[in-house]
Amino acid sequence: MWQIQKVYLEIIIKVMREIAVYPSLKDKVILVTGGASGIGASIVENFLQQGSKVAFIDKDLELGNKLVQKFDNHNHNILFKECDLIDIENLKHKIEEIKKKIGPISIVVNNAANDERHNIDDVTPEYWDSRMHINLRHYFFTVQSTYKDMKKLGAGSVINIGSYSWMLAQGGMPGYTTAKSAITGLTRTLARDLGSYNIRVNCIVPGWIMTERQKKLWLTPKIEEETLNRQCIKRLLDPVDVSKIAIFFASEQSSGISAQSYVVDGGIV
Repeated sequence: MWQIQKVYLEIIIKVMREIAVYPSLKDKVILVTGGASGIGASIVENFLQQGSKVAFIDKDLELGNKLVQKFDNHNHNILFKECDLIDIENLKHKIEEIKKKIGPISIVVNNAANDERHNIDDVTPEYWDSRMHINLRHYFFTVQSTYKDMKKLGAGSVINIGSYSWMLAQGGMPGYTTAKSAITGLTRTLARDLGSYNIRVNCIVPGWIMTERQKKLWLTPKIEEETLNRQCIKRLLDPVDVSKIAIFFASEQSSGISAQSYVVDGGIV
């Protein structure tokens, strides 16, 4: 019986990883923040599979270089820039380097974040500000630094990665959930401001996605069971479940969609 279940699971995983091909993404210049690992790395990979020119920014030099080496066999070479995104001036500088290297940016995926847990009584004003800087502030300045490229190109797409944690009234990390809830507001106001330039802005709202970080820090058999009981879909979610939506929102297949939030949580919210 176990062998049959194992084969069935392998088939599900194989089908799950099959990615639709969107011709409109071929040769487009894509910028992904926090692209060295987890959801970001999956997004980078899937855009490469579309034949896009992909650049990603991350503060982890080792993981970033490993990802470049892993995906050096695509039509376009992947471009990695090391940057701590709380340093906005350096972020702007890295974005300019990317433009000079591979051309004007037409698609941005704001992904970088940190869901570090924290107790209410331990939060200082400095720590609170750091949560906003890590999880929210750079989203705006990345768009500010790229939307004029999209305007000149006549079209563009911004995909912001949020979180369902605030929708669930999840505790234990008020700085994180506050910042993530604000991404929804930022998405909608930017969609209004940039829509006249044919720039679409949408938000993907992931549930609990099984990145290596999540598995290492928080996944236990008990928590897995509880999660699957809450989900309509009875399997743990993978980063590719999010990246497939990202390439859809980037493509012309979603040309009439803007100011929207799309929840990918297996059916909890």
